Amino acid sequence: MIFLIGSIILTSYLVLSFKLVDRLKLNILQVIVFNYITCVITGSIFNGKFPLGNSVINSPWIIWALVMGAFFILLFNVVGLTTKYMGVAVASVAYKLSLIIPFLFSVFFYSEPVTGLKITGIVLALVAVFLTCWKPSSGENQPKKSLATALLPLILFVGSGLLDTMIKYVEATFLNESNKNDYLVTAFSVAALIGIVWVGVQFATGKQRFSWKALALGISIGIPNYFSIWFLVRALKEYSESSSVVIPVNNMGIVLFSTVIAWIVFKEKLSAMNWSGVFLSLVAIALIAYG
Repeated sequence: MIFLIGSIILTSYLVLSFKLVDRLKLNILQVIVFNYITCVITGSIFNGKFPLGNSVINSPWIIWALVMGAFFILLFNVVGLTTKYMGVAVASVAYKLSLIIPFLFSVFFYSEPVTGLKITGIVLALVAVFLTCWKPSSGENQPKKSLATALLPLILFVGSGLLDTMIKYVEATFLNESNKNDYLVTAFSVAALIGIVWVGVQFATGKQRFSWKALALGISIGIPNYFSIWFLVRALKEYSESSSVVIPVNNMGIVLFSTVIAWIVFKEKLSAMNWSGVFLSLVAIALIAYG
């Protein structure tokens, strides 16, 4: 249980930290890249070595690490674009509603048992995400939406659902105590490398300049980011036969915890609809966990 709670708290910290990106008017790509570089350094120190070598390159999970690393940085940017063009509420709803994808994967691929209470909990969770995250649009300064931008929430929904599913599959199929850190550092290294090339091109073409504030925020995000995934992998290993419970509870816990902390720390206003979503989140977590 401690690993699941750790994942919820640290991931909520990441969500809240990105609010500072907008407030400080920082370039989100720089923050993301510095974050992943920090993840690699953190994982290497925690692991006692940088894992890249023949043993890693020849590992059966190397392809999955490459794919997951690409997913990490691409999804972070899709979140940023969705927030920019469609709003925070739409991005939050699309990202967290994706819990249905790993849930269905666990049920059909791993034949995990499904009860009426668990199904009711999932349905309530989907409703709770919408109610908790929804903020009415002011209609002001909204960028013009094209077909491509209209598809961003769908891309985010599918992509984040596939990422959670991939984490579960790799954990169950390839990872153990001796290689899980190697896998995570390798995946974060791929994300960092893609990001370095990406931001390097922007530096070279003069589209943006190096920011010390972005570096500082990236470091402050990167350390908990590494351990948020590490805790999630450990939670999935601890409850290896209940991933249809772990991932939905993890996602709903993040929605609940980050919303309440944002209300306390950032003084975000919550409507009656938002509070009803918070209450439904508690009910959904209980039904999924004990169903």
